[in-house]
Amino acid sequence: MAKKRSPPKKSSRMTAASRSDIPNTMPVESRLDTLYRQVSDILNAARDRAWQSVNAAMIRAYWNVGRVIVEEEQAGRERADYGKRVIGDLAERLRKEFGKGFDRSNLFHMRAFFLAYPKVDAVRRQLSWTHYRLLLRVDSPKARAFYEAEAVNARWSTRELERQINSLLFERLALSRDEAGTLVLARKGQEITQPADLVKDPFVLEFTGLRQEVRFRETDLEDALIAKLQHFLLELGKGFAFMGRQQRITLDGEHFFIDLVFYNRLTRSFILIDLKVGKLTHQDLGQMQMYVNYYQRELTARDENPPIGIVLCTDKSEAVVRYTLPEGNTQIFASRYKLHLPTEAELAAELQRERHEIELTRSLSLEDSDSE
Repeated sequence: MAKKRSPPKKSSRMTAASRSDIPNTMPVESRLDTLYRQVSDILNAARDRAWQSVNAAMIRAYWNVGRVIVEEEQAGRERADYGKRVIGDLAERLRKEFGKGFDRSNLFHMRAFFLAYPKVDAVRRQLSWTHYRLLLRVDSPKARAFYEAEAVNARWSTRELERQINSLLFERLALSRDEAGTLVLARKGQEITQPADLVKDPFVLEFTGLRQEVRFRETDLEDALIAKLQHFLLELGKGFAFMGRQQRITLDGEHFFIDLVFYNRLTRSFILIDLKVGKLTHQDLGQMQMYVNYYQRELTARDENPPIGIVLCTDKSEAVVRYTLPEGNTQIFASRYKLHLPTEAELAAELQRERHEIELTRSLSLEDSDSE
């Protein structure tokens, strides 16, 4: 009877394939390039993990500094001048040992940080101290919670966060929501569940460099948006991908051009944008209806949702929108744009005017339904 041969023992040495993903057939220079990228990825990943650990430790330390300051102030509340002296005297001592990062201004921010986030577990480790310094400028707890969630979800840099706070993004998104919707917005950030969630009013396009009071053409605005496409995508919101400009469609030999076409991966639909200088007309909405119909019938796949059309204009009338578009419309929207970052007072006035028009439109709709 033939003796069974035992399987060969595995070598303790690593094979060339297990040591590296670099094929032996590659030229030396290419192998070195690939090796460099692999090592670079390892070091960058380690650097990111180290930064996150250091950042989380420092954020927690600043929170604790704020906590002990507040506790000391509360313990000395029977002396009226004590609270005023605490931070100034403490900053003077700390700055000598730990540097200017612990000056009087920063200690006040740490104190405010603890008061705004009394539970340290609620602090997001993905955000830096500069993120939180910006968030502390936001007085409304709902708005602050929204910006915090969006900064994490959308991975906003501090510059992007500052821009969104300055443009009052939360207030613009909250305009069309009821109290329950506003609470969800504050708790979870912006969620795209229906086409209307993509639309802001107004859109803020200050990054174009165009001035509202200076005469310009629609092509000037289009050129400026394309030149600053990354900024425009940030203003548009989540899930947008640029598809093209001046997209031509031909009907019975006549050419029409859609200013800007995007695709949104969250709504799984084309987004068609037309730019208008001046007041919105019913012809503008009718033209967008034609564009949407064409894209839906000719270019939208079976597993995609219907296209969405947005007409951006400098002024609009809710009545024109209401009586031009069909009832139950969920595909076509008109929104204003501004070419400067509005002040809080300016935007509050705009939002109040917009809210009044919306309420008036709703009351007219109710009257029409009652009369039928």
